[in-house]
Amino acid sequence: MNTQQGYAQFIKVNVTLENGEPVFIYTDASGEQCPGDVTITQAGTVTYLLNDQTGKGLKFVGVGFVTPFDEVVDAVTISSDGMLVQLVDLDRTPGTTKFQFVLSNTTNTLLVLSPDPQITNRPQN
Repeated sequence: MNTQQGYAQFIKVNVTLENGEPVFIYTDASGEQCPGDVTITQAGTVTYLLNDQTGKGLKFVGVGFVTPFDEVVDAVTISSDGMLVQLVDLDRTPGTTKFQFVLSNTTNTLLVLSPDPQITNRPQN
């Protein structure tokens, strides 16, 4: 998936339960299943929308990065209701960074981690 400057990129994070374990399936704006990864070729924002189908009251509470100082992603914001995460990427630093969504639930105080999607920067200078 590529994003363009000024163009909103949306990925839906669908979470279901299978044998009591959370299963994450990512879909793009057209509803097609995708890996959740994004390739950035210009400055832009990627928005992940949570679609909780677990009945466990999941909400985004954070985004954890394996390499938080690599400058691939420039900022993260989470909506007040915990349903949206936005990653701001100015596409200044080439490379790839992996991250995991951190989610809370209403069943207990334990946190849920997603599989790790990634952002790849490929500046077109």
